[in-house]
Amino acid sequence: MSQDDPRRAIPRTDALLAEPPLAAAAARLGRPPVRAAVTDAQDRARRGEIGPDEVAAAALAALPRRASTLTPVLNATGVVVHTNLGRAPLSPAAVEAVVEAAGYCDVELDLGTGGRGPRGQGARAALLEAVPGAGDALVVNNGAAALVLATTALAAGREVVVSRGEMVEIGDGFRLPDLVASTGARLREVGTTNRTHPQDYADAVGPDTGCVLKVHPSNFRVEGFVCAVGLPELRDLRRPDGSRVPLVADIGSGLLAPDPVLRDEPDAGTALRDGATVVTASGDKLLGGPQAGLVLGEEDAVRRLRRHPLARSLRVDKLTLAALEASVRAPSTPVRDAVHATADELRPRVERLATALGREVVPVTGRVGGGGAPGMPLPGWAVELPVEAVVRLREPAHGLPVVLARVEGGRGLVDVRCIPEDREDDLLAALRAALDEATEGRTP
Repeated sequence: MSQDDPRRAIPRTDALLAEPPLAAAAARLGRPPVRAAVTDAQDRARRGEIGPDEVAAAALAALPRRASTLTPVLNATGVVVHTNLGRAPLSPAAVEAVVEAAGYCDVELDLGTGGRGPRGQGARAALLEAVPGAGDALVVNNGAAALVLATTALAAGREVVVSRGEMVEIGDGFRLPDLVASTGARLREVGTTNRTHPQDYADAVGPDTGCVLKVHPSNFRVEGFVCAVGLPELRDLRRPDGSRVPLVADIGSGLLAPDPVLRDEPDAGTALRDGATVVTASGDKLLGGPQAGLVLGEEDAVRRLRRHPLARSLRVDKLTLAALEASVRAPSTPVRDAVHATADELRPRVERLATALGREVVPVTGRVGGGGAPGMPLPGWAVELPVEAVVRLREPAHGLPVVLARVEGGRGLVDVRCIPEDREDDLLAALRAALDEATEGRTP
């Protein structure tokens, strides 16, 4: 290599790693990936693809912008609790709580005595305040875990009586019969797919009955010649020896109290008043919090679940406890706001976007999603886009958010129901870029 060879001007690795932007990236992402990016950029400079003075910038550009491979997405689908997008977005209060709990915190410490204290007391207290009819509350890592713990603690080695009409698949191939059977309990099916009567349960209860299970279908409806049994009709079922049979109600979506918009959706407070011994639910659906399984019920029954050895393996971490407590105490959550948003409230937001883009406003129907309120429409409005633009919205672009819209009837639809109002400018920039790229792609 001659003295005047431009490759001699390529900065050394140690010098590049010491530059403030790359040093900051190493502190955030770790030194190995930053060093690899620097080496790759130096090789590109040696091949003449970039100049020696462009090596640092090229290395920075090749690095991920975030410490996690998870990509933030603006949800423009109109589906509020979108499982593929992580279900419920956290409220600002919950995000703040997670950040505060990220360091050391008194998750299992009594600051007064300096000794070990009960775990997750804040989340437990928040749940009991929200559901006054509950004698106790317990938090585990998801809704299925809550149901598994309840049936294991109350009926392992015994029978769980359940209607054939409630033998549901809860998603991704997981089925209720398999879930319950994994606990060591035996399923005792009663009734038929479309009709189950109180006497069916009464006839099935015997000395070996561990509990009766009522499961909210969540993501489907059966209509027509149907008959189901409510909790009040099952609250006093007894074994031959006169002992009361525990009644477990899996309400699914995590609604804690009645909601006038979600009139057909079960809630924990009502289920307990109607006679449920234990209610299980998810925290990341209609409650609008983090992924968690909620157990609310009679004090003795919940204590029995808490003391079961399985509870230890299902417990949640400090970040979940912090986010859940904040979500329960918050006056509202993004999920609740999106579900309650009316078409009249949404239309001005959509029209502003459509006017800025020169596109049409069209009526759409959103959904609650996540197995909540199946079949209940959420009327709204959307900006119509070419399908090619919707596809481009999913492609990460520098400085622009990734947007997931939907395709329906051969056209793209951007629904703002789940878009925070303070992100509308970001959404508009992404839509403009996608439209420009789609137009250029069609130009001969």
